[in-house]
Amino acid sequence: MRVGLFVPCYVDALYPEAGVATYKLLKHYGVDVDYPEKQTCCGQPMANAGFQNKSEKVIEAFDDLFRDYDYIVAPSASCAAYVKVYYPKILEGKHECVSSGKIMDIVEFLHDVLKVDHVPGKFPHAVSVHNSCHGVRELGLSSPSERNVQPFNKIIDLLNMVDGITIHEPERKDECCGFGGMFSIEEPAVSTRMGEDKIRRHMATGAEYVTGPDSSCLMHMAGIAKKEKMPIQFIHVVQILAAGL
Repeated sequence: MRVGLFVPCYVDALYPEAGVATYKLLKHYGVDVDYPEKQTCCGQPMANAGFQNKSEKVIEAFDDLFRDYDYIVAPSASCAAYVKVYYPKILEGKHECVSSGKIMDIVEFLHDVLKVDHVPGKFPHAVSVHNSCHGVRELGLSSPSERNVQPFNKIIDLLNMVDGITIHEPERKDECCGFGGMFSIEEPAVSTRMGEDKIRRHMATGAEYVTGPDSSCLMHMAGIAKKEKMPIQFIHVVQILAAGL
């Protein structure tokens, strides 16, 4: 099994520790993992801003770079979902899209492909799990609470293996945090209020940390919490799973 590690641009620039943790964890499980150094943005910001056609060159370059790997793994539910769901639509009739069928979020890959039964992490803290919109509705990392289906949460399944951890979920657990990419720029007041409400629900669990698979959501909430001096910390789930490596 040969895996191509995709580290999204905002993770590379602001949260490189999440990318490093992903690499270390994959190596820990004996995965043949490669980091293609010519990788760039997946094109999601351009498409979200309404320039979908202008993102085609970026998308084609991504597809060409990653197409030969067995799997593409990323520490970002939103970017993984964009490649998986929207690449085929944007490239339809123009460029054969191979990468869309190979991309997976790190949680999805560990849970569904490697089917891990242990993790090296030790994290003696209380955490509140943030189920991002992309993770719930496009990648199926957890079950939407409004649907009549058997509840599941792949993030919690993995976190339950971490030594010393205490896991919580907030009220209205799959409600959006308000980031939404360009939404937070176009509607900053609404976005901020949604983030404040979400953070308070996480804090109400008694957690010390908020964790999840999407650094964009964590970034949005962390920025609000820092500005408003809310006593809660934020950490990507892969950093907890890889703690100690």
